[in-house]
Amino acid sequence: MNIRPFRDIKRKKTKEIKVGDVYIGNNNPISVQSMTNTLTTDIKSTLKQIDLIANEGGDLVRVSVPDENSSQALKDICKHSQVPIIADIHYHYKRALEAADNGAKCLRINPGNIGDKKKIKEVISAAKNNDCAIRVGVNAGSLEEDLLNKYKEPCPEALVESAMRNISLLEDEDFLNFKISVKSSDVFLAIAAYKQLSKKVDYPLHLGITESGSYIPGSIKSSIGIGTLLLDGIGDTIRVSLSDDPVKEVKIANEILKSLNLRNKGVKIISCPSCARQGFDVIKTVKILEEKLSHIKTPITLSIIGCVVNGPGEASQTDVGITGGGKDSNMLYLHGVQNRKISNKNIISEIVDIVEKKALELEK
Repeated sequence: MNIRPFRDIKRKKTKEIKVGDVYIGNNNPISVQSMTNTLTTDIKSTLKQIDLIANEGGDLVRVSVPDENSSQALKDICKHSQVPIIADIHYHYKRALEAADNGAKCLRINPGNIGDKKKIKEVISAAKNNDCAIRVGVNAGSLEEDLLNKYKEPCPEALVESAMRNISLLEDEDFLNFKISVKSSDVFLAIAAYKQLSKKVDYPLHLGITESGSYIPGSIKSSIGIGTLLLDGIGDTIRVSLSDDPVKEVKIANEILKSLNLRNKGVKIISCPSCARQGFDVIKTVKILEEKLSHIKTPITLSIIGCVVNGPGEASQTDVGITGGGKDSNMLYLHGVQNRKISNKNIISEIVDIVEKKALELEK
């Protein structure tokens, strides 16, 4: 059941770039990224984490390349990864050359801190020769010294000036397969910087609130910052940065996109917070269903409401719905229409069975 959103988000049209087989910008879907936190030289562990990220719905994975051993490990990592790999490079231009040669599909760098123009040209040449994109990654925590002296502190204008300076380095070499980020751990600073930059350029923007913190505060800060920009049509790819399991980053990122009707993948559960009127344990039921239905990638809406106050109304807007009733009598709705009653003990098994069958039907 496709319910027209109250507001359609009109995305800013940006240039299209390619990262492996993922297209970013223009009218392409907003992609979700995360980053491994394993030792890159531990190839087995890194690939395992990449698989978990990809299976959760991550489209791209960034891998840190701090030394030559790590860039050599990319050969096997890129070869066996199910999604394109972005190499995270800082300062050492040779790591960028090696990463491009060893299979990375994007280099996350600041051209300005790579070195002199000769080194920058070498990196760009390696990217061109290997069909490799570049992300210009400006961060409030690592601004150029002259910009800090000029502006006295990180501010939107400083981030944007840094971005424009680095963009010019790429444009001068006729390299246009790149995206840009202007991240900060301060939500207001990041939002202002992205809005300013979006007015100046039409290159695709990678959104994120950097160093946002642990799971709960980081998810909230990222949702506010990224969500605000997406509502304004700004952003082509996103990463939620958490001091936690990278798989959780992807989960939150996908929830942000689903909440804004910018991504339809998997089961979207609408559920109430529960109260004394509930006819079954709503919170426990939702937690179990989230786990048991996590393998489904087909877009399906499911409402789990504990009583008849809002239950029938929510069920009328979803593919599958359960509304709690009295005396162990809960009503199942299919496509907004009452179907049959289900007892408390059968809620989980019947909903899982119905949703799985619905997914198979839609996949055909």
